[in-house]
Amino acid sequence: MIEIKELTKTYGSFTALNRLTMSIPKGTVFGFVGPNGAGKSTTMSILATLILPTSGVAKVGGYDVVEHPHEVRRLIGYMPDFFGVYDNFKTTEYLDFYGASYGIPRPERQKLIPQLLELVNLSDKADFYVDSLSRGMKQRLCLARCLVHDPELLILDEPASGLDPRARIEMREILKELKAMGKTIIISSHILPELAEMVDDIGIIENGRLIAQGKVADIQQRMRANRVLHIRVMEREEEAASFLKELPLVTLVLRDETGIHAHFGGRDEEQWELLRLLVSGGFKVVSFSEAQTDLEDVFLEMTREVRT
Repeated sequence: MIEIKELTKTYGSFTALNRLTMSIPKGTVFGFVGPNGAGKSTTMSILATLILPTSGVAKVGGYDVVEHPHEVRRLIGYMPDFFGVYDNFKTTEYLDFYGASYGIPRPERQKLIPQLLELVNLSDKADFYVDSLSRGMKQRLCLARCLVHDPELLILDEPASGLDPRARIEMREILKELKAMGKTIIISSHILPELAEMVDDIGIIENGRLIAQGKVADIQQRMRANRVLHIRVMEREEEAASFLKELPLVTLVLRDETGIHAHFGGRDEEQWELLRLLVSGGFKVVSFSEAQTDLEDVFLEMTREVRT
């Protein structure tokens, strides 16, 4: 659905995108992860035909975003991180305005608008003015606006930005439903654990460069060489910590009220051997587990490696 090759965007001496290359298959929910200024919004704006790249190629549905912008716009629904709404419209009028802008006949719009409001859980706000809606409701209304022309691809830049926990949950459930409908979705977010629940693939971007792309589980697996082991012993904890520090694959040992945390650079076989050595050394191991690596850990570790 999306093909990007050597995509570059510069502003004077500043490089916002640095030869970005990636692809997103049709029907995929893709999570774009990166700090502010990393290049996420620039990439999304280029895909939405809002800004031109300095060099490189970006295609949506086989259409080049520079050479065929009108065809691309028919395929996409774009929701920027800062959206504008017309406060003096009712929600139905707001969606009717955009439906008319896309050339949808009035009889079709009259059928479509209630369906969109139901999809985004705003059916009970059909006759409310936009300026009376909460921020979360306005976000959902903007998402409905993106769906007016039934696009194949949704480009959602920080759709949960500024929302309270309840509104974020509502937005997440709507996106799950859109995924089930077969939409291709590219979504950026700083709420990384929630993003991990929604996406098929992620791309981690830093300083305009894609530093990792793939399944969340696959990228986590690549980090397992930097696993952290949580160990509890019945007694002699300080002695056990000193014992671990002497082992060749242990890079760091920390202690707190929950037990010992050993940073370990070995594989599963070496991890088993470490446990055997502890038991053979006379330490009464109560628990021995590997700390789970979530998406935030992946992001922090990947971007740390780029900076160092």
